[in-house]
Amino acid sequence: MDGQLNHVNLGYLDDISGGDSNFKKELIGIFLKQIPDFIRNLHRFLIDDEIENLAKEAHTAKSSVLIFMMEETGKNLKKIQLLAENNQKEEILPLILKVQDDMDKASAELHVFLDELELAKK
Repeated sequence: MDGQLNHVNLGYLDDISGGDSNFKKELIGIFLKQIPDFIRNLHRFLIDDEIENLAKEAHTAKSSVLIFMMEETGKNLKKIQLLAENNQKEEILPLILKVQDDMDKASAELHVFLDELELAKK
């Protein structure tokens, strides 16, 4: 693989897939489909003052990013969750924007990774 992975680490995914590249591709595909929903929901729940839903969404997103060993993003999602649970809304938007940037970069890397996997098969 020529593509550098700077925002994700596939070590844990390699472990849980047991070398099954189809399973690995399936998990990556699921994550890639989730990213826009996570971002959209985090913004919407903050704007609509649905703080309980915001905390739940941050928790769910954290679990997904940690599969890809995105530790810093996971920490920021945990902060969002805790801030929402404590109704400290003013500090949440900058964290959501950072998470969004991290997820966008991860998405780009994973798309390249999947493209390279397909090219390697040919």
